[in-house]
Amino acid sequence: MNAVECTHGYEQWLAQRLSLIKADIRLKHRRMEQDPFFFLRATFYRWAQLWSQQCASLRTSPRVLGVGDLHVENFGTWRDGEGRLIWGINDFDEATTLPYANDLVRLCTSALMAIGESRLATPARLACESVLEGYLQSLKAEGAPVVLAERHRWLRDLAVSRLKEQRSYWERLLSLQPVRRAVPARVRRLLRAAMPERGVAFRIVHRQAGLGSLGRQRYTALAHWRGGTIAREVKPLVASSWSWMHEAGVGRLRYMEIIRRAVRVPDPFLSVRDGRVVRRLAPDCSRIELQSVAGIRDECRLLWMMGWETGNVHLGTPRQRKVILQDLARSKPDWLLKAARRMREATLEDWRQWCEG
Repeated sequence: MNAVECTHGYEQWLAQRLSLIKADIRLKHRRMEQDPFFFLRATFYRWAQLWSQQCASLRTSPRVLGVGDLHVENFGTWRDGEGRLIWGINDFDEATTLPYANDLVRLCTSALMAIGESRLATPARLACESVLEGYLQSLKAEGAPVVLAERHRWLRDLAVSRLKEQRSYWERLLSLQPVRRAVPARVRRLLRAAMPERGVAFRIVHRQAGLGSLGRQRYTALAHWRGGTIAREVKPLVASSWSWMHEAGVGRLRYMEIIRRAVRVPDPFLSVRDGRVVRRLAPDCSRIELQSVAGIRDECRLLWMMGWETGNVHLGTPRQRKVILQDLARSKPDWLLKAARRMREATLEDWRQWCEG
């Protein structure tokens, strides 16, 4: 299959498992044409296919419960039960068991794509070295959550700077149109239960967000509560597209499992109920886009932290820690850079074919 055929096949498989919004799928296809970075983010199902072809030597690397669809814009913040700001990976839709190298290669491939699109200025080799060093140090230290309180002031300042845009954030949400189709009773129950107290009135709108999950019906509840706007969202889940490619479509949801097992401070507003993610939406509880980090002094430091957080997640498969360290000790110094470059070139070729129709 080429990228076009693979997309068609995956969307057919997906449509058998949940209701897709055709207009959002068309939007996703248009955004995939915009640039290779967007294309990469939107097509983990194709990555799962290319991985076997382009990284054959890494297919046998130690397996962990991994993120799957990891990239440099899959990081963000949330508040823990103490109100502290936490930073880390914020999307586990594609969580599944796979070679640990997959997450590292995909993260670095996305960095190379971002560099090619002038979203990052770090040299490719240094970017990969920073990710790998952060990952190694995380495994050796047995990880630690990234709490933006006493430590990581530079990262806290970066995250907090987005909070100045709270007004525009809520204005965008409040301008969204109501959901056109009937809202399932079970979704209404989930949204009602997610509110801070009983009897809070809310309206449900349709939000277009993300790229990999664009096309799925998100139900976003907006309410005015005790002087301000609040939001909760319900989004359907399916098994990772890795299972579609490698396991004949047989798979299970691993979203909360990977979060519970990782070295992590939990988000008290995040849960999975009835095959759906339920979560709070707010400016301090969202992913950080690359445009928000433009101009920071040390991108390598940020990439190092991304590698560290990837280690936090992989430590959720604790028996593999020593095995991975041994595997990395045997690896050639530039293995990650070479693999990321191969996947970047394969993805660029896919993107060109996609644009040609």
